[in-house]
Amino acid sequence: MADEYALDLEELRQLQSIAKRPRVVSLITSEIRNLEKLSKDAVTAHASQTSEPISTQARVPSTPALNYVTLASFSWDQDSEKVKIYLSLEGADQEKIESEFKAMSFDLKIHDVQGKNYRFSIPKLNKEIVPEKSKVIIKPTRITVTLFKASKGNWLDLQFKEDKLKPSVDKDKDPMAGIMDLMKNMYEEGDDEMKKTIAKAWTDARSGKTADPLKGYR
Repeated sequence: MADEYALDLEELRQLQSIAKRPRVVSLITSEIRNLEKLSKDAVTAHASQTSEPISTQARVPSTPALNYVTLASFSWDQDSEKVKIYLSLEGADQEKIESEFKAMSFDLKIHDVQGKNYRFSIPKLNKEIVPEKSKVIIKPTRITVTLFKASKGNWLDLQFKEDKLKPSVDKDKDPMAGIMDLMKNMYEEGDDEMKKTIAKAWTDARSGKTADPLKGYR
């Protein structure tokens, strides 16, 4: 697989050197970056499979994983500086909570509440917070999580939501499919000279290996 990536990169760099239109150059450069990352990941994965270290340490019995009940119901409000999240739970103990705040997420674990463990987390917040200022306050029937915003302003939602208008990147997509799409776009948008150059480079490099990606565009 790594060899295939190297061949693809070599071909794309050749096309980059002859491309003239800014949009075409940008498309090729973006695809080169993607393939460079995939190639690096493939080499790393291969190295880890072939050189796995043998552990000589004594095996220590693992501690059984704790089971948690997810707190799915909550409410929240905000002002320009902070966000407050309210969780309804009776009998929690301040000494038996475990909280982890990060810039874009937080995780709260509440242990031993009438024999059960509870958990509430937001894996990706709407915007960044200040972890060292954020806190959890336990009250008899409620838990309040206070998140201090890294920058003042209004949050449209508590959790981050992807922009549906932004094109998604499919990590599992065959990289060759991406190159084929790129070549088609370049062929459609290029002038006559660019079309001839792309067609020749593609035919020379891929002859007998894959179907012609420019079929139907000539």
